[in-house]
Amino acid sequence: MTSQSQGIQQLLQAEKRAKDKLEEAKKRKGKRLKQAKEEATAEIDHYRLQREKEFRNKQTNVMGSQGNFSAKIEEQTTEAIRNLTSSYHRNMENMMKKLLSTICDITPEIHPNFRHAV
Repeated sequence: MTSQSQGIQQLLQAEKRAKDKLEEAKKRKGKRLKQAKEEATAEIDHYRLQREKEFRNKQTNVMGSQGNFSAKIEEQTTEAIRNLTSSYHRNMENMMKKLLSTICDITPEIHPNFRHAV
């Protein structure tokens, strides 16, 4: 009987050791999965930052040239407005005089098609 109980005790102890080893393996596996996930996240973040940097460089190259075009267009528009304004101020007085003289200085004449009935 004692040998049987001793054998049962050994089996129970072996089962307990096996459970402990299983739990320890599960913990190691969980830690490794967590570590792998962190490494993957760090790698993804690094890749994302690299691609965003490349995108910004390309965008700057493309939009930079468009920015130059818009600046040139803005400058040309400002110059055209300035020229029109100065032309208006130079010619306004003369045009007003011509317009008023055309309206106010009327010389009555007989139309050439008018026949004078005698």
